[in-house]
This record gives sequence, structure tokens and C-alpha cells, in this order.
Amino acid sequence: MIPPGSTLGVLGGGQLGRMFASEATRMGYRVTVVDPDPEAPAAQVATDRISRPWTDPEVIEELSHHTAAVTTEFENVPADVLRALAAHVPVRPSASAVAVAQDRRTEKQFLNAAGVSTAPWVAVPDRSAVSEAWRRIAAPALLKTARLGYDGKGQRLVTSESELRTGFEELGGVPCVLEHRVALAVELSVMVARGSTGEVTTWPVAENVHRDGILHSSVVPARVAGTVSEAARRISVQVAVALEYVGVMGVECFVTEGGEILVNEIAPRPHNSGHWTLDAAVTSQFEQQVRTLTDLPLGDTRQLSPVAMINILGDLWRDGEPAWDAALAIPGCRLHLYGKHHPRPGRKMGHLTVMADSTDRALAEATRAWQALQPG
Repeated sequence: MIPPGSTLGVLGGGQLGRMFASEATRMGYRVTVVDPDPEAPAAQVATDRISRPWTDPEVIEELSHHTAAVTTEFENVPADVLRALAAHVPVRPSASAVAVAQDRRTEKQFLNAAGVSTAPWVAVPDRSAVSEAWRRIAAPALLKTARLGYDGKGQRLVTSESELRTGFEELGGVPCVLEHRVALAVELSVMVARGSTGEVTTWPVAENVHRDGILHSSVVPARVAGTVSEAARRISVQVAVALEYVGVMGVECFVTEGGEILVNEIAPRPHNSGHWTLDAAVTSQFEQQVRTLTDLPLGDTRQLSPVAMINILGDLWRDGEPAWDAALAIPGCRLHLYGKHHPRPGRKMGHLTVMADSTDRALAEATRAWQALQPG
């Protein structure tokens, strides 16, 4: 066990790192954040910051000697950096687990090999593979870059081979995957935590709505049959165990109109759809990240109240400062802002949550609060 008072390192200074650092310092840990931006959201609340790239050998050396353990707030930290650190201090999640999620081809191969269903897919490594890919995947289909895509970026909806060729070029001619766009009944996500001894727990399942590829809202518990929720949780634990994962992980699932549960992708870190746990769970996903990193016992994941979360994007600033007072006048509304100085359309600037006596009521009140943020 790594006791409070020790220094924990986190690679990446975004909002996930900020919330991790806040929970870790509340628990008595010191936190060193590594991010090139000295004003990164996590750097604003951390005990110490290193404003240099995490690939810098001197950064690796410094973390190796001055932290008790290291985690990451997003999956695109090079696996080689994590391996180098792991030679000196515990690194969770591991380089091998993160590497699986860094490439959609590797991720889908892993899921299928673990007996987990996904939408039909095929790799498109280069231009010469386009025609064969189109023959194998039924339209409509989604073309996604194999690496680095998130929040709807790096993907195109295609309905013909000509659109596929055009989309491949628009995405830069980089390796991609083409997957069938299934008819969905609902999108779910499950937050899973697994400790180094193999102990596993999950939070209640979230029901998600995306707009333009970006998560708009999550409600918990999901408004689906109990058998569907239990199946989603069981599949998510199966993924974590197969990956030999240590840490907190998000598993995004599709439920088709036919009732089949498909895993869309895994996030080897806390996830946007788990932010509700900061307000409406005994243990937040970020406290649990601290616990799994330091070998503390896993925390209680019980939900305290039905809850809805809605993301706040930079679009809200287009006509001036959002109306914070109007939103916070709504009973049960709580505001989380990430300390980002430059709002841009589509950029996640924060989120709000509302707790109520039912999921439907929580969503209605959260939507009213979100709408109240609109200036004027």
C-alpha cells in the first residue's frame, strides 16, 4: 500500500487529470502533473507540475525518482513511456493495457478474441484495401482512423464505395477501420475498477446520448431492463479481466434494436460518462483511480441518488458568458468547470449534474439547467 502523503504522478493535464488530482489531494496525497501547458486544467490544482512533454527523458527520470506511482489521464501517452516508468515505479494502467486501446484494430481484435461481440468491422490499412473492405461491410458504415480519433473526430459516415474512397482521403490516407453502423436502441457505458489483486467492481450503468459524436448527456441508472444492465456489467468485467487491467476503465456499449449488446470501445481511464460519480456515488471514479493506483481497498460504488449529467461545451460562450446563476438556481444542480481559458465550439469546458428522486426527473431538471445557461 502506498500511504497518503506520498507523491503520485499523472501524465496529462486535462480535466480527467484535474479531477484525479483533486480527489488525490483530498485523500492526503501529493500530485505531480506532467503537461507541456503550464496552465493545463490539472496543473492548476496539482501539488507540483512539470511543464514539459512526457516523452522528455528527463521527465521520465524525475518521475522515476520522485513519485511513488504513476497513472495517465488519457490513452495516447506512448506505451514506451509507460514501460520506461514501470521499470522504476508502479504504473497503472499498464503499458500493455493502454496499447490495446490506442489502436482500434488492436482493440477490436482483442475484444473479439476475448469472446466479446462488436459491430462487424474490417481493417483498412491503405488505399488498396478500400474495395475489399467495402465488399465485406454492409452499408451504412463508419470509417474511423485507427488511432487518435475521439469525440466524433477522425470518422466519416459512408454509404457507397465512392464515399469510402473520399472519406479515406479526407482522413489523411492513414490506417482506418470500417465498421457497420448498427441500428441502435440505446447507448450504455459501464465504469469498471479492478485492483492489483484481481478484485473487481462496477458502478450502475449509464445511459448516454451523443450529439455530433460528442457525449451530451448521461443518466444513471440507465432506463433499460435489469437483465440488460447486468449483462452490460458482466461483459465489462469480462473485458477488464481479459485485459488484466488495473485501474478504472470505461466500456462503451451499443444495445441493438434486436437486443444484442456490442462493445464499441474501451477507455483505459476514467470516462466522461462516469463524472456523475463525483456527486451521486459513495466513491467517485477518480477516488477509485487513486485507490487502484495505491493498492488501497476498492471503494463502495453504490449510487446515492438518480442523477443526470450534461456536458458544457464551448459553444455556450458564443454570445457571452453563460448564465451560471440561472442554472444553479435549479434545485439539485451542481456545476463543475475545468479551468480551460479558451472556449471553442465542441470543446468540453465543464459539466453539470442534477440529482432527483427519479431518473426522468433528474434528466428533465438537468436539461432545464443546461438550457438556462444560454446567454440572453
